[in-house]
Amino acid sequence: MKKSLRITHCALRIAVIGGGPAGMIAAIRAAEGGAQVTLFEKMPRVGRKLGITGKGRCNLTNTADNAEIIKNLPGNGKFLFSALKNFSSADTVNFFENLGVKTKIERGGRIFPVSDDASEVIDALLRKMIVLGVEIKNNSPVTDIIAEHKKIRGVLVGGKIFDCDAVILATGGASYPATGSTGDGFRLAKRIGHTVTEILPALVPLEVEEDIKSLQGLSLKNVRVKLLADGKKIAEQFGEMLFTHFGVSGPIILTLSRQAAKFLSEGKFVELEINLKPALTPEQLDARILRDFDKFKRRAIKNSLVELLPAKLIPIILDRAFIEPNKKVDEITQAERRRLVENLRGLLLTITQTRPIAEAIVTAGGVSVKEINPQTMQSKLVEGLFIAGEVADVDGFTGGFNLQAAWAMGNTAGTFAAK
Repeated sequence: MKKSLRITHCALRIAVIGGGPAGMIAAIRAAEGGAQVTLFEKMPRVGRKLGITGKGRCNLTNTADNAEIIKNLPGNGKFLFSALKNFSSADTVNFFENLGVKTKIERGGRIFPVSDDASEVIDALLRKMIVLGVEIKNNSPVTDIIAEHKKIRGVLVGGKIFDCDAVILATGGASYPATGSTGDGFRLAKRIGHTVTEILPALVPLEVEEDIKSLQGLSLKNVRVKLLADGKKIAEQFGEMLFTHFGVSGPIILTLSRQAAKFLSEGKFVELEINLKPALTPEQLDARILRDFDKFKRRAIKNSLVELLPAKLIPIILDRAFIEPNKKVDEITQAERRRLVENLRGLLLTITQTRPIAEAIVTAGGVSVKEINPQTMQSKLVEGLFIAGEVADVDGFTGGFNLQAAWAMGNTAGTFAAK
């Protein structure tokens, strides 16, 4: 009697480098695809950077459709067309709802967990990985990726080679190094032959040349800010900003910072032009000032603008307009009033540099997307190497767009690595 021959298929062995959002969802998708997955994280615990996103509340994604998400990813958003098609923001919400994370929508389409607690998101991902049998090795930095004949062989961890069929590189960028994002992925990618584009801080506060320390802590709403490079308008934003001891920050400044960093790196003269009263035309603003002058006609000008401007801003504006602060309002000339209007609608600040990349929310630059297959996230140079998340040259504005990019890229990388 003949014995039946049983054929056993060995599961693919996949190493995921990095326990951030892209790495964790990639590990989950690869394990769901039947792969034997080991995740290597250099920190004592996965999800350190995810834990501080959205000020600790975790802005998971945005309600925007794929086209709008791509618009909000100025750093190679179009590269994610296929990844977002396979894993949209709606898919992100469904994914987390299935993990038991209830979500809510806030202004600007931002989606957060109902709990307002990023740790709930991390714990849900961790539980799912454990259920799927993903082996998580914390305190395990990968020091090299091993390839032979342009094909993945393994990774070097603790001086030993971990053999595997595929590697998912998801180490993050170089911002917030205390969370583990110290640019390791860029070095690993370069060593294996990939091009890494210029690394710049994005979503980062800006330092200014002018002495505006007296404005520290002042927050302005409903202002319009233009970014100028060598006198030419590059971009503009409307919303809220904040003055700091070194310069400026706040939502609209962070949004403009990526382009500011780029032009500074090119040696351009970079300025911000702040319109403090964007709702008023120059004529309407002049009329408003005349009404205030009439109301406070016996006062010095420094005391007649209290209903128009925050107290901290008055000396700055008067100095820029070359108006003596103790001059009585009925002595102000038409030329001085014109200069006052000009500065209220165009307060110029010279940007000297961004804050260090360690303080940036996101890293601009990374592994060149020209060397990554957008449909699979597999390297075009090394078979079995997949690249996902902030380590790739993809970045976006605030509002959940960067995390959505990470989820979409990680989903694609994990799915195809398991095949």
